[in-house]
Amino acid sequence: MILIRSLLLLVFFIFSGVFYSQTTVTMTLPIVTLMDIEPTGSFTLNFTAPTEAGNALGNPTPNTSKWVNYTSAIAPGGLTRKITASVNKVIAGVNIRLQAAAASGAGGGTLGTSSGQVTLTTTPVTIISGIGAAYTGNGANNGHALTISLTTNTYANLQAQANTAIVITYTITE
Repeated sequence: MILIRSLLLLVFFIFSGVFYSQTTVTMTLPIVTLMDIEPTGSFTLNFTAPTEAGNALGNPTPNTSKWVNYTSAIAPGGLTRKITASVNKVIAGVNIRLQAAAASGAGGGTLGTSSGQVTLTTTPVTIISGIGAAYTGNGANNGHALTISLTTNTYANLQAQANTAIVITYTITE
């Protein structure tokens, strides 16, 4: 009986090499850090002059047409990423505010968390943090919706200006 079991076991091992084989697959998963603002292009925000003496300027309607999209694949044990924003110049008497909404759309992974509404200056400020291995989907209605608004702060510092271009720079880093 033991001899029969031993022979059957030996036959099984011999034939198992015929029924099973292995292949080694080598793969590469690159570190990826990509970010853009969709749709491309500029927009205009204009304060409204009052129609009655003694009234303040009317703040522009906030712009909600822009979305931040990103793709992130981090190194093993790597740090999460963040997105910062800054402006090329500030305007005396005016706050330039930006708010990133919670991620929505077709993405997946460890999407970032909004810092809420921030006031932009020439020093980068974090608008989204905690981005891990993730992608947001591409284009408008994917990623984080951006709300950009202007408000007055110190009225005494306001000076009339026309067509003043402000550049907002977005950066993704670890």
